[in-house]
Amino acid sequence: MANPSGPRAQARPAAPTTAPGTTGTSTPATGRARPLALAAAGVTVVLWASAFVSIRSAGEAYAPGALALGRLLTGSLVLVAILLIRREGLPPRAAWPGIVVSGLLWFGGYSVVLNWGEQLVDAGTASLVVNIAPLLMALLAFRLLGESLAPRLLTGMAVSFAGAVVVGLSMAGGGSTSVLGVVLCLVAAVAYAGGVVAQKPTLAYASPLQVTTYGALIGAAGCLPFGWQLVQDAAHAPLSATLNMVYLGVFPTALAFTTWAYALARTTASRMGATTYAVPAIVVLMAWLLLDEIPGALTLAGGVLCLAGVAVARSRPRSRPRRVKDRPSRTA
Repeated sequence: MANPSGPRAQARPAAPTTAPGTTGTSTPATGRARPLALAAAGVTVVLWASAFVSIRSAGEAYAPGALALGRLLTGSLVLVAILLIRREGLPPRAAWPGIVVSGLLWFGGYSVVLNWGEQLVDAGTASLVVNIAPLLMALLAFRLLGESLAPRLLTGMAVSFAGAVVVGLSMAGGGSTSVLGVVLCLVAAVAYAGGVVAQKPTLAYASPLQVTTYGALIGAAGCLPFGWQLVQDAAHAPLSATLNMVYLGVFPTALAFTTWAYALARTTASRMGATTYAVPAIVVLMAWLLLDEIPGALTLAGGVLCLAGVAVARSRPRSRPRRVKDRPSRTA
């Protein structure tokens, strides 16, 4: 049986799932697709949480740009291999603007700037500043994509942001803090939010695998000026740092960005942004289980707030049952 996503299928771009006059708001997941979208979002959040630990480890041996390039090259190799196996060709022309913008802003720029920022500020400050990204994402999606800002979403994001502030403050003070580091984390948050909002309309034309693969390739191309630095760092880096870089490419990049795109295609950018507020709570849990770092009561309270806010933001209002008025019976 021919693969429906093969070259012949690519000759006819899929029609956008948006109504005329809108930009990239895809049909919400229903039925069996909704649990799959939630599972994909969960995989993304867990793997992105694990990336913070790997970035801190690999960043001791690799420069920010070299680490970003090595991560993206590794992820691109995995993604291209899967793309060839699935016989998915080039995305339609309409998908390329969003792929290019998200590739340069999110895959490339965000990775370099965040790696640099985490070398100048402690983990708590970095996570606190970067966590303004979901709020920026919601505002940009409202302004550019026409997404609604539902009261539940805003309330959940406010609760989660408060939790992120608590986690950040409880973890702060363990390293050096600089104005440049805070500014870099702020730039990373803006690039992250802009990349997601640019990616959202693209998923109406191309598959999540295509969007992720070509976004990673464009991000890697943008980081090529750091190629010589990567070669030098790899020659002197310990094996553990290089393995962490490879892990970042295979799992938090190739797998997690694909599951993110799958889930994003089935919900709004604002809701997906709110989901990432679970990352600080999972980072705390991973540090507890894997690094034997026992969190304090304030850190645990912040993590609970993050998860509670995500639950509120992702919840849907209950539909009220319609009242059927009794019709007067007709008598013969």
